[in-house]
Amino acid sequence: MSTTENAIASAEAHSAHNYHPLPVVVATAEGAWMTDVEGRRYLDMLAGYSALNFGHGNRRLIDAAKAQLERVTLTSRAFHHDRFADFCTRLAELCGMEMVLPMNTGAEAVETAVKTARKWGYRVKGVPDGMAKIIVAADNFHGRTTTIVSFSTDHEARADFGPYTPGFEIVPYGDLTALRAAMTENTVAVLLEPIQGEAGVLVPPPGYLPGVRELTRERNVLFIADEIQSGLGRTGKTFACEHEGVVPDMYVLGKALGGGVVPVSAVVSSAAVLGIYRPGEHGSTFGGNPLACAVALEVIAMLRTGEYQQRAAELGEHLHQELGLLVGGGAVEAVRGRGLWAGVDIDPGRGTGREISEKLMDRRVLVKDTHGSTIRIAPPLVISKEDLDWGLEQLREVLRG
Repeated sequence: MSTTENAIASAEAHSAHNYHPLPVVVATAEGAWMTDVEGRRYLDMLAGYSALNFGHGNRRLIDAAKAQLERVTLTSRAFHHDRFADFCTRLAELCGMEMVLPMNTGAEAVETAVKTARKWGYRVKGVPDGMAKIIVAADNFHGRTTTIVSFSTDHEARADFGPYTPGFEIVPYGDLTALRAAMTENTVAVLLEPIQGEAGVLVPPPGYLPGVRELTRERNVLFIADEIQSGLGRTGKTFACEHEGVVPDMYVLGKALGGGVVPVSAVVSSAAVLGIYRPGEHGSTFGGNPLACAVALEVIAMLRTGEYQQRAAELGEHLHQELGLLVGGGAVEAVRGRGLWAGVDIDPGRGTGREISEKLMDRRVLVKDTHGSTIRIAPPLVISKEDLDWGLEQLREVLRG
């Protein structure tokens, strides 16, 4: 057996089967490139589902982490630490909001947003206790906790994990009429991805997000934007909501906030919303720890320059122009997305998304499939145009074959 085969066999013998990774074992990485245990180099066109927006081993982020490792890494929230205030202040400023509630993973942040919306509904809106409703969209992906999968429409993510948490109403994504019809006096929030990532990088129809914003204001309902994948530069703006001039009541952030170095997530909102919490009502031992704050502060500083957003916009325009040329030739049925983020629907006659991903892996390009014959492309924002073009050429070669 090869080194790769040995590593995979050992992992499968001792780890539960939750993911279905491609058969590559990464040993090192830098920028947009990864090297496996056999010494083969691969172009990363997934970027950890947007967690690695700034590339592998980004020097600024590694240096920030190393400096903080020498000082203090964890105090728990039993004590204050000297990086916390700066992190909350800078992130609130980046979002145009007032308050931050830090967590670790994206799922934790979504859970926090759900709890916050319910508590706001009871304490501020006056919804009867236990009656709060949150509206979500079909084909959503917000995480994998028992509460979150309770409002998933993905059978694989949801099956056999019941009994399910009540209090959620599912409506079609992009359908304002259905959203309006689902609202009642007990609706406390609408939770949406501005672009649905796991569903295949689905961009809502023009006017949908502004319509959601108008409707939620009209009905005194919180608009919660899950920008865990779409936010922090991926689409060519700091937040995907900006493409339609929309500011939600709450951002849910994660992935790229930790720069691919440490898990960092947060809920960011107004004092009127996050100010409802009293000590002891919510928390996390590692949420907002010094190491996480140090790395996230560097991420925020990098985003404040606007260079990464501009790079994603410019390279993204090129990406979509090139991918668009593949549509209608019998190999690609559709391309969707914004910035350096695309969902590519492969003609099922050419293979499943998994098969196309494996063929690309053989050509040293790493992408990942979703929902049958769709592949997702989301390279680090630091990728060069030359490397991006090389990766796209490998895709063209696979589709020709």
